[in-house]
Amino acid sequence: MIVVTGAAGFIGSNLVRGLNRRGHTDILAVDDLTEGDKFINLVDGAISDYMDKDEFRMRLLQGRLPAVRAVLHQGACSDTTERNGKYMLDNNYRVTLEIFQYCQKHKVPLLYASSAAVYGAGPVYAEDPLYESPLNVYGYSKYLFDQVLRRHMDSLAAPVVGLRYFNVYGPGEQHKGRMASVAFHNMNQFRSEGHVRLFGGWDGYADGGQLRDFVYIDDVVDVNLFFLDHPEVSGIFNCGTGKAQPFNDVAATVVNTLRASEGQPELALPQLVEQGLLRYIPFPDDLKGRYQSHTQADLARLRAAGYEQPFRDVQTGVRAYAQTLLKQGRL
Repeated sequence: MIVVTGAAGFIGSNLVRGLNRRGHTDILAVDDLTEGDKFINLVDGAISDYMDKDEFRMRLLQGRLPAVRAVLHQGACSDTTERNGKYMLDNNYRVTLEIFQYCQKHKVPLLYASSAAVYGAGPVYAEDPLYESPLNVYGYSKYLFDQVLRRHMDSLAAPVVGLRYFNVYGPGEQHKGRMASVAFHNMNQFRSEGHVRLFGGWDGYADGGQLRDFVYIDDVVDVNLFFLDHPEVSGIFNCGTGKAQPFNDVAATVVNTLRASEGQPELALPQLVEQGLLRYIPFPDDLKGRYQSHTQADLARLRAAGYEQPFRDVQTGVRAYAQTLLKQGRL
């Protein structure tokens, strides 16, 4: 049996489907469905059982789980604006530590979700404590467990891999509200208002020119499955494309893909702006000095670990995302 925590969430549900494509259906899906709408992400995923996260945690501590082949731990509070540190450290750090201890005791491989939030404002995004300085308690909760893994790297009884996700986007994130990706919000804004709004220029960046490492969910799944296939590898690895692209690229791809679905021609960025399809709003004062204007994963360690697959660029990934939502009738 493979355990996937956060299985009804964005990345977790896509991992379930990725495992299904490989023929794995003996999956224990763990999540909290207090907000029941997330169930939709599991409808097309084949699992053998579902367990509430509190029951899973209790059984974990009591050692009352059936034989586990591997744990893909994606469950966490990912709200970077959450201020309740007591909750965040229990939910994100303490639970991960308990899973780690169980997996080490029973010699079970563990893959867990870390985050690029550990780097704070950057500007270097390489897996080294020298460059790690989280700006919020969410990032700190991820940073804290990464340090646990580092302390145990020379004495692991079973493989452990932490993946520092950058800006992940793709199908299955509709429940995330304001924490959903830029692409998701751009698509819904264009559908409802006929245009997309981006932040104007600030901090030396042009209008819509702030840069992020946007990574498509299918690539994230592929990286996870690679490490599942390579239990000889342990460590902390960035999971991004290694290429920073501007918000303008996301918005332009969204607008042009949705226009194409209605038989309209593709427009270049200046044309989108000229026709009012892409608009800029003043950069918010309250974000100045607290905003990541540039992120880009350093992939040296990931490549050195043997992962050779290319990553989709924004134009390819966002187009596929929009087309999927159109096909599903969700736009």
